[in-house]
Amino acid sequence: MFWTSWILAGLAIALAWPVPVILSRAKWPARAPFAAMVLWQSIALAGGLSMIGAMLCYGLVPLGDSLASGLHGLLRVVTGRESLDTLGLVHAFALSAAALLSAHLVFTLWLSYFRINRQRNRHRDLLNLLSSPSSDRPDTLVINHEAPVAYCLPGGSRSVTVLSDGLMTLLSPEELRGVLLHEQTHLAQRHHLLLWAFAAWRSALPWLPTSKLAQRAVSSLIEIMADDVALRSVGKSTLVTAIALVASGPARLPAASLVGGGAEQIDTPATTSARLGRLLAPAPALGPGPQAVVIAAAVLLLAAPTALLLVPGIFA
Repeated sequence: MFWTSWILAGLAIALAWPVPVILSRAKWPARAPFAAMVLWQSIALAGGLSMIGAMLCYGLVPLGDSLASGLHGLLRVVTGRESLDTLGLVHAFALSAAALLSAHLVFTLWLSYFRINRQRNRHRDLLNLLSSPSSDRPDTLVINHEAPVAYCLPGGSRSVTVLSDGLMTLLSPEELRGVLLHEQTHLAQRHHLLLWAFAAWRSALPWLPTSKLAQRAVSSLIEIMADDVALRSVGKSTLVTAIALVASGPARLPAASLVGGGAEQIDTPATTSARLGRLLAPAPALGPGPQAVVIAAAVLLLAAPTALLLVPGIFA
C-alpha cells in the first residue's frame, strides 16, 4: 500500500501538469477529435482517481496491505473495535483529505448541474416570451432580431435549436442547412454533458492545469466534431461562410446575456478562428491505426490507477 500510494501520487502529478500541457499543444487532436476527446476524459478521470487513491492508500497503510484489508481495518477503527492510535495522525489526515476531496468533487458536480439547469430553465422562459416556433422546422425557435444567431438549448425532450430572423435572412438555404446540422449534432451527441462535466471539474479544482486546459480543449473538439458531421452534407466553402457569419451574431446582440444563459457551446473568437483555419487549410485525418493507439492509451491510462487500487498485492 505504501508504494502504491506513491506511484498513484506520481501518476496524479503527471496527469495534473506535463501530460495536459503537452496534449494541449499538440496538433493532431484536430485530425482525430473523437480519439482526442476520449483521451481528455481519460486524463481527467485517471487524474482524479489517482489523487484520491494516493491519499486513501497512504492513509490505510497501518491498517492493511491492500485496499480491501485497509478499509476493513478502518471500519474496525470507526466502530471502536480498534484504537485510533493504530492509524496515527498523519495517516488520519491523509484519509480525511481523501474523503474531503471526494465529497468536494461530487458536490461541485451536483452544484454545477443545478446551476446550469437553473440557467437553462430561465433561458427557456425568456425564449417563450421572445421567440416563436418555426413554421417549417420541428423543435426550432425563432427570435426576432437582425443579428445572425444560432445555438441549441439542451433539455432532453425539450431540446430546441434557436435561430434569429437575421440569420435566416442573411444565410442561403444551404448555409442555413449546415448551421442546423451543426447545432443538431450537439444535441444528438449530447455534447452538453461533456461541457457540464469539465465545467464542474474546473470549478472544483480551478488551480489545476488539467481542468482549465481540458475544458478549453473539449469545447473546441465538440465544435470540430459538429463541423465534421455538417461537412457530410454541405460543401466546405458553404460551412466556412456560415461559421463566419454566425460568429458575428452574439457581439451584435444588445442582450447578449440572453444567449449566454443557456447556450454553452457559443464559440469564442479563438474557437471560431481555429474552426475556420482547420477548414481553410485542412490536414489529413489521423489514420485508423494511430487513432486506435490513442484510444488504447486512454483505456490503459484509466486502467492503471484502477488496477493499482483494486488488485491485491500490487506494490503492497
